[in-house]
Amino acid sequence: MASKSVKEKVVCIVGLGYVGQSLAKAFSRHLSTIGFDIDESKVISLNNFQKKFQSTTDEKEIFKADIVIICVPTPITSTNQPDLEPIEKAAISIGRNLKTGAIVVLESTVYPGLTEEVLIPLLEQNSNLICGKDFFVGYSPERINPGDDEHSLDTITKVIAANENNTLETLMEIYSLITTVYRAPSIKVAEAAKVIENIQRDLNIALVNEFAIIFHKLGIDTKEVLEAAQTKWNFLPFVPGLVGGHCIPVDPYYLVERVQRIGYHPQVILAGRAINDSMPAYVADMVLKGLIESGKVVKEAKVLIMGLTYKENVTDIRESPVPYIVKTLKEYSIAKVYGLDPYLNSDIIMKMDVIPYFAESEKVDAVILAVPHKQFKNLKISDFINMMNDPGAFVDVKGIYNSSDFKARGIWYDRV
Repeated sequence: MASKSVKEKVVCIVGLGYVGQSLAKAFSRHLSTIGFDIDESKVISLNNFQKKFQSTTDEKEIFKADIVIICVPTPITSTNQPDLEPIEKAAISIGRNLKTGAIVVLESTVYPGLTEEVLIPLLEQNSNLICGKDFFVGYSPERINPGDDEHSLDTITKVIAANENNTLETLMEIYSLITTVYRAPSIKVAEAAKVIENIQRDLNIALVNEFAIIFHKLGIDTKEVLEAAQTKWNFLPFVPGLVGGHCIPVDPYYLVERVQRIGYHPQVILAGRAINDSMPAYVADMVLKGLIESGKVVKEAKVLIMGLTYKENVTDIRESPVPYIVKTLKEYSIAKVYGLDPYLNSDIIMKMDVIPYFAESEKVDAVILAVPHKQFKNLKISDFINMMNDPGAFVDVKGIYNSSDFKARGIWYDRV
């Protein structure tokens, strides 16, 4: 029987989170596409969203696929070790339902070597097939940025790698249907390229966070320093702030764990993580200082945190730094900590150990603008003042507002 043309191939997306859904939407414009997830409510909500797409919780449907793409999370444990359970479970389900000749592609962020060391053995054990003979593997790391309309799937370049040339050619052709592609020389190169993308960003943010700490101690405005430095053409435009989400605070530990196995201690990567991990407590300390300098009694103080997600204009709270701010504030015996976020309902806000804040809520003594959602950027200084007892303290984590405007109204102001 003649082999299928590209247009006849069936794609199965395993894991229908924000990455999986974006891929499913893109591929189903061109190919018959199956979406598999163990979350029934997610599957039901996605059914019939595209003509060539069907979603299911039945893993046996995977057997219909010529290309199986794994889009599951790669979290870390409480001790900052890679948690491979989502990948392992996906591999077992796929292996049990893998047809001869299929290609399995991993999109999750991992350390170099994981595809060959972990994924392939699990697929072989559960399928009784041999990789390179009966089935094939590839790696194409996801690069989708939630809330970023400029860098959507169809505008980014996808790195493509595979365990042999024919598979690579097929994947290049398949992924070319939905975006621009780049041919990586090996799976390990592609894995390494992905993991360092986020580590580089983590380290750049850590550097400006350390600048902010230094300049605070020297009595210099960090924002003014960065604006002056950015007049040089090659100065990178990073700003200090909180680092959250399921990528930047997590991915460095995948590379760290891998290289520690060969006896190397990555000092710079871990130093960057330590600085960024310390920033929620640093913000809480700024609030404490503001309350004291505003003449407030700390044990009677009420604090409002505005923005609880891990970044602007998204609903995702994974690895949000806010709970760590809350934890430190409560260690200081702050009377009440409120939370306000236009993207979250009251139940989720309460799970973050804060009191949902409504317009009729009592006035607070300090406001932390932690995540400047677009709805918050439309607020005037008078709106913040109306939330606060007089005098109050305002911590502007990302420096959205001018300090002089607050100070002119008698409000204590500081930014990271």
